[in-house]
Amino acid sequence: MHNIPENMQVTPIHHASYLCDGAIEPWSGKTAEVFSNIYTKNNNGDYGPTLLGTVPDMDADHALKALDAAYNAFNRGQGIWPTMKVKDRIACLEKFVEKMKPKREEVVRLLMWEIGKNQPDSYKEFDRTVDYISNTIDAYKALDRKSAKFQKESGIYAHIRRSPLGVVLCLGPYNYPLNETFCLLIPALIMGNTAIFKPAKLGVLLITPLLEAFKESFPPGVVNIVFGRGRNIASPIMQTGKVDVLALIGHSSSAVALQDQHPKKNRLRLVLGLEANNPGVILPDADLDLTVKECISGTLSFNGQRCTALKMLFVHESIVDEFNARFAKAVDALPYGLPWEEGAFLTPLPEVDKANYIKGLVDDATSKGAKIMNSKGGEMSHNYCYPAILYPVNDSMNVYHEEQFGPVIPVVPFSTIDQPLDAIANSEYGQQVSIFGRNSEKLGRLIDILANLVCRVNLNSACQRGPDIYPFTGRKNSAVGTLSVFDALRSFSIRTFVASKDNNYNNAIIEELKDTNHSNFVSTEYLL
Repeated sequence: MHNIPENMQVTPIHHASYLCDGAIEPWSGKTAEVFSNIYTKNNNGDYGPTLLGTVPDMDADHALKALDAAYNAFNRGQGIWPTMKVKDRIACLEKFVEKMKPKREEVVRLLMWEIGKNQPDSYKEFDRTVDYISNTIDAYKALDRKSAKFQKESGIYAHIRRSPLGVVLCLGPYNYPLNETFCLLIPALIMGNTAIFKPAKLGVLLITPLLEAFKESFPPGVVNIVFGRGRNIASPIMQTGKVDVLALIGHSSSAVALQDQHPKKNRLRLVLGLEANNPGVILPDADLDLTVKECISGTLSFNGQRCTALKMLFVHESIVDEFNARFAKAVDALPYGLPWEEGAFLTPLPEVDKANYIKGLVDDATSKGAKIMNSKGGEMSHNYCYPAILYPVNDSMNVYHEEQFGPVIPVVPFSTIDQPLDAIANSEYGQQVSIFGRNSEKLGRLIDILANLVCRVNLNSACQRGPDIYPFTGRKNSAVGTLSVFDALRSFSIRTFVASKDNNYNNAIIEELKDTNHSNFVSTEYLL
């Protein structure tokens, strides 16, 4: 490698296996090359994308084999996993976490190379994922403790617990290929579902060090991991009708296309984290020092490649010039570097054509009257685009409507609050909003309205995912279901109960079931 620290260098990983039915199966078929958009010198002395390795490019037949493994492991609710004691499923998750932890350095290094995430955020993603699993286990214990009882209504005793739904197809995103993927996979598994999981095309190699941990921690068929193109794998899987839950973080068009493949859409549970176009609304009395700081983080953390990023800034016309000046200065001061370089905030973009896409948005806006407000704005290379602040932006420009998912920041002036409110109400998205101001009377009115348009209103702070215990969902095209630690357990399960009439005959049977542990479902065991 050229000018790459020794501890950050990578040797191409030619991964040739997949996880199916409790076995790591060898793969000898077609493979797909995995490149990093971080350029290094090749053998000819030319700079270009860095080959990180290869992964299986699997076909429909092998994908369906993995699906059958998940289907048979669930066995219409009769399998070992869905009928297992809660404490035993938890033990499997705990075992997985302990086997996952030693892979930290390897996974983090691949996060940096595959998607260009800086080193602190890469470590944070791994550690946050470990914490998420532990928090999910704690939340499941709490849920189970609340269910460890019988209740009586109208002469009927009921023992109400949550049960799995069946087979889950899990498709995670490239921007958080570990954390957000596991926010789908882990709650699905712990509730007793079985899963077939395909990693995102960017961030695929970093999953490979974990295959052995999955194999050794779960019964055969509970977790099945396949590799390849979505159209070759996900579509045939959905067409079988054997999938009970589609769990996807990505674009709404992908979710709709996959739903349409399912022959019985009425019985398909959806757990979807989709695109957003989160606005920031900056009022005349906003603390500009605080606002600029939060908007830097909100718009440009991980180069703006977050569904929770601030994608549009509505700024009151009385302060817009001052805000633009301060914001432009702060953006131009942001350091660029390779992911492992100390202090690097802006890093190479992982998608091959992303810089050109951003350039197209900038060119379209400037051709329609917007100006680039920061001196470095729009500077670009093959894998990099310096953030561009565009002002004034209006609804004739593409950047006004698109989730740009990258380092371009549209600023829209407004004179009355109805203008940003109408824009948010008319938007196809409804995940979050940030509002910046001090007057509690005005903020109160805004909060009351915005709480009906989005699912999280951030007061003088950037939009964000966590803490994971809080709800994470959206309205309209932004989400279906919710992915907080607490709520995700409910998204991947259904309330089920055993009922019995209050008489001596039934009561004796229930007492015997509790005392003998003949049923894993009927249990008043209190998990500490």
